[in-house]
Amino acid sequence: MKFPSEPFKIKVVEPIKHTTREERERLLCESGYNLFHVPADSVYVDLLTDSGTSAMSDNQWAGMMLGDESYAGSKNFFHFEQVVRSIFGYRCVIPTHQGRMAENLLFSTVVKPGMVVPNNIHFDTTRANVEHQRAEALDLVIKEAYDPQCELPFKGNMDLAKLEAAINRVGRERIPLVLITITNNSGGGQPVSMDNIRQTRALLTRYRIPLFFDACRFAENCYFIKEREPGYAETSVRDIARELFNYGDGCTMSAKKDGLVNIGGFLGLNNEQWAQDLTNMLILVEGFPTYGGLAGRDLEAMARGLEEVLHEDYLSFRIGQVRYLGELLDAAGVPIVKPVGGHAVYLNAKAFLSHLPPAEFPAQALAVALYRDYGIRGVEMVTVMFGKKDPASGRTIHPELELVRLAIPRRVYTNMQITYVAESIIELYRQRETIRGLRMTYEAPVLRHFTARFEELRKS
Repeated sequence: MKFPSEPFKIKVVEPIKHTTREERERLLCESGYNLFHVPADSVYVDLLTDSGTSAMSDNQWAGMMLGDESYAGSKNFFHFEQVVRSIFGYRCVIPTHQGRMAENLLFSTVVKPGMVVPNNIHFDTTRANVEHQRAEALDLVIKEAYDPQCELPFKGNMDLAKLEAAINRVGRERIPLVLITITNNSGGGQPVSMDNIRQTRALLTRYRIPLFFDACRFAENCYFIKEREPGYAETSVRDIARELFNYGDGCTMSAKKDGLVNIGGFLGLNNEQWAQDLTNMLILVEGFPTYGGLAGRDLEAMARGLEEVLHEDYLSFRIGQVRYLGELLDAAGVPIVKPVGGHAVYLNAKAFLSHLPPAEFPAQALAVALYRDYGIRGVEMVTVMFGKKDPASGRTIHPELELVRLAIPRRVYTNMQITYVAESIIELYRQRETIRGLRMTYEAPVLRHFTARFEELRKS
């Protein structure tokens, strides 16, 4: 077998509505060619995100029936706290309703204007929360991350030389913390090695700078360490996670990914003064510290999901299903980011639509074509999502990568549906010259990809 069969059986099913190409064309026009505005029930295979889209287990649903909805001191919080401490090792556990609130709490508390927050690569909400504090979100991933064809096993690694140079350039007092995103979503879902994390910890210790993790896909990163890094093949994923987080001072977590839940997140850290300050802010904007914007039943589902995500038969299938899609596309000559990441396959739109210039948003155009022709929804990265304007000319500064992310929800789609996705993309690639570019007609000042609008350009 190319990968293990599903380590679960299906108990509840949700019908999928088929739409015609004409219906999808109408919806695209109405939505301004922004797939975030397309109704979900008009999507056949939805690969927009793996965040909050997981199928929960019978064990998690059973746990929700035990939800203690007491305002303070819910028993589900104490179970959740115990699970987080057992996996991540941090003393202070602060629940939030999702990851971006954890980021907002952290950065609004410890980041001041003019500061710099280094990361391998910030994702959209992380970058926005840093910049909202009038600080700089600095990307310091290794250069190989920007080469889609490079097969380096840990392309999410922090460039340690660049990190130390940045510390010396801006001064350690202007760097409140350093983040490492595991896996590195913006760079193709690529993992970070334990050795790189260990060396980053040693470097930051010399400068007395805290290290935090964006841990939303921590289990997938740990599984890659087990698969690819010498010395870890016989180590359990749980033990790998404990070692990894031991090198850090804290983490933010969107449990909507590797917590296997539809809502939830948390902050874990050891600095008790920071924890007190964060808790004070939490009470103002989220709720009491033992529920943090969540119902007790959601805390219970999250606690159980964090345990389940470390099951190695699950991880073997999860990573294998994503890899299966990537291998089908690669074998047909479709340009993708290699090696295949943990939660998504990333189409290299710059090579896929080489006839479109960057100004015509080739990744957005590719995502639009994939939905219009086949009912498959992906998401554009990186120009619309992360692109910036040159202050002098007003023109968009185009990033090095131009990608369409196909994020596979956990425990949701069968391998036959994944095969349908592959066959559709292969067919689209063979007729790629027919795809037209786009012009942006509206953009918001922050996180513009959620609300931007486009129009299709006429054929020349």
